[in-house]
Amino acid sequence: MTSTPSVGALLRTWRERRGISQLELAGRAGSSSRHISFVETGRSRPSKEMVLRLADHLDVPVRERNTLLLAAGYAPHYTQTPLDDPSLGVLREGLERLLTGYEPYPALVVDATYDVVAANRGIAMLLDGLPEHLLVPPLNAMRITLHPQGLAPRIRNLGEWRGHLLAQMERQIALSRSAPLRALYEEVSGYPVTGRPGEAGAGAEEAVPHIALPLLIEHDGHLLSFVSSIATFNTPTDVTVAELAVETLLPADAATAKYLRSP
Repeated sequence: MTSTPSVGALLRTWRERRGISQLELAGRAGSSSRHISFVETGRSRPSKEMVLRLADHLDVPVRERNTLLLAAGYAPHYTQTPLDDPSLGVLREGLERLLTGYEPYPALVVDATYDVVAANRGIAMLLDGLPEHLLVPPLNAMRITLHPQGLAPRIRNLGEWRGHLLAQMERQIALSRSAPLRALYEEVSGYPVTGRPGEAGAGAEEAVPHIALPLLIEHDGHLLSFVSSIATFNTPTDVTVAELAVETLLPADAATAKYLRSP
């Protein structure tokens, strides 16, 4: 049987992951390096307030802050409310207004494993013609984008865009250690890379550094170019809300903007 890591071991892992010394963390948290050392080695049990303070200075994700509290013997501090709960009605309405207001440009909201929880008509346009098995709820943005029967064959710079998405997932996995996200990564990274010879980036495996890498995608005989922007909630106090991300696709050229605004 695998034992559950102590709060000290978990905090040490987060501190080392952030590349912060005990002395630096102590200074940020208003403590002493001796006390931080005692907490990490299990010689001292931190208070609930200290756990939350250290987690804040280590930029620990909200879900994992609850894990730290449980390991220290305290109740979770952050709720995890289902998105369809009546208490989140105002949030859902706000997201819907945001997505609708962004039309005709594509925009969507995803959760921690890239399941789509809301999308506008711009996204529906891009998904037009995809096979039904990819559109069965819950839709998954990574799966739809990289699946060889999904958007992948339509993406002209698939190699670059694929590399960008996989690198993004790798960073999130390193941050959250999420098993479901790791499973999704293993699935989508194993998809065969499609693309016609001679297309930009069709065979590349790694993202090329750009100020803003465009998504080049075909739609109904037109080549569209988008720049992606991702927004999250500031200072969330609920796990569900903390893990939501709003992705918007802004036209990267005048031709794309004109096409999207055409009747």
